[in-house]
Amino acid sequence: MAIEEILVVQDLSIVVLIALGMAILFRWIHQPLLIGYIVAGMLIGPYTPPFSLIHYPDILNALAEMGIVFLLFAVGLEYPLARLRAVGRKALVVALSEALATFAAGFLVGQAFGFPFWDSLFIGLAISVTSTVIVSSVLEEMGVLRRPDTSLVLGITVVEDIVVVSMLGILQSTAQQGHFSLVSILFSVGLVVVFIVGVLLIGPRTISPLIDRLHRSGINQVLLLALLGLAFGLALISNLIGISVATGAFFAGVLVAESKSQAAAHELMAPLKDVFGAIFFVSMGALMDIGLLPNYILPIAAFLATAFGVKLVATYWATRQQRVAAPEARRAALTLSASGGELSIVVAKGGADINATTPFVLPFVGALTVVTSVIAPFLIRYAWRRPTEPDPVRRKSA
Repeated sequence: MAIEEILVVQDLSIVVLIALGMAILFRWIHQPLLIGYIVAGMLIGPYTPPFSLIHYPDILNALAEMGIVFLLFAVGLEYPLARLRAVGRKALVVALSEALATFAAGFLVGQAFGFPFWDSLFIGLAISVTSTVIVSSVLEEMGVLRRPDTSLVLGITVVEDIVVVSMLGILQSTAQQGHFSLVSILFSVGLVVVFIVGVLLIGPRTISPLIDRLHRSGINQVLLLALLGLAFGLALISNLIGISVATGAFFAGVLVAESKSQAAAHELMAPLKDVFGAIFFVSMGALMDIGLLPNYILPIAAFLATAFGVKLVATYWATRQQRVAAPEARRAALTLSASGGELSIVVAKGGADINATTPFVLPFVGALTVVTSVIAPFLIRYAWRRPTEPDPVRRKSA
C-alpha cells in the first residue's frame, strides 16, 4: 500500500475514533452531539497548533459533501407532501416572517461591521434557521413531542428548513453569476422554483412508485442502492444547474417520503445518516480556522443578540397575528429564538464551496452554531415547563 493510501486510511481512522470519543463524552455530560463533533474536528484539524493530525483536508471536504447529502436526504424523508400541506397557513406565515426578518437583520449587522457583501448574506441566512434536530430531540426528551400544541412549532421548523434550503440555492446561483441584480434574483428564484416544481410534479408519479416496486422485491441491497442513487442523483442535478446539493438531496428525501416505503427507507438510511452526519460535523470543525475568531468576538456577540431578539419578536408577533393564544405564541417564540444548527453549517459551507465568502465565514458560523446549540436546549426546556396561563384576549372575549 502506498504511503498516500496509508495516510488517507489514517485520516479516516482519526476522524471516526475522535468522533466516537467525543460522542461518548458529550452524551455523558448531556450536551448535543453536534457540538462534540465540531470540537473534535477543531482538535484534529490543520488549523490547530502545534500540528495537524489530518494530512488530506480535501478528503475531509469530500466527506463533508457526502454528509450534506445524507443529512438533507434524511430531513426530507420526514416530510411527505401531505405533511407539508398539513403544516398549514399559520406555520407558513410565521416561518416566512421570522426567517426573512432574521435574514435581513443579519445582513444589516454584517454590513454595519464592514463585512463583505456576500459574507453578510450567507451569515444572515445561516442565523435565520433553527435546528429541527435539536428542537425535536429536546421536545421528545421532555415527553411533549406528540402534544397537540407542538404541531405549530414543528410545522414552522419544517417550512423554515424548506425556505432556507431554497434560499441557499438562490444565493449560490446568484453568487456564481457574479452580480446581484433584480434580473439575477428572478433568474435564480425561477431556477429553484422550476427545479422544485418539476421534481414534485414528476417524482411522485414516477420515482415514488419505482421505490415501492423495488421495496416489494424484498432485496434490501437493491432498495438501498436505489435510495443512494436518487439522493446523489438529484444532488448532482441540482449542483449542475447551479443550485445547492442540499436542495436536491432534500427533495429526493421528500419523494421517498411520498412512497409507501418510507419506513423501510428510513431504517436503511439511518445508520448512513448517523455516520456521515458525524463525519460531516467533524470535517467542518477541522476545516474551521479558529485562529480567526479572536478578532470577531464583538461581531459574534452582536449576531447572537440579533438572531435571538429578532426571532423572538418576529415569531411572537407573527403567531399572534395568526390568532394563536399568547401562551402558545410565547412557547413558539422561545423555542425558535436560539437559531443555528446543522443547516447553518451547510449554509456556511455552501458559500465557501463556490468561493463566494471569505475564509472566516465558516469558523464564524461554526462558533455561532456551537453557542446557540448549547443555549437552545435550556430555552426550549424553559419554554415548555412554564405553566400555561389564560390568554387575556380570549378571556375578555369570553
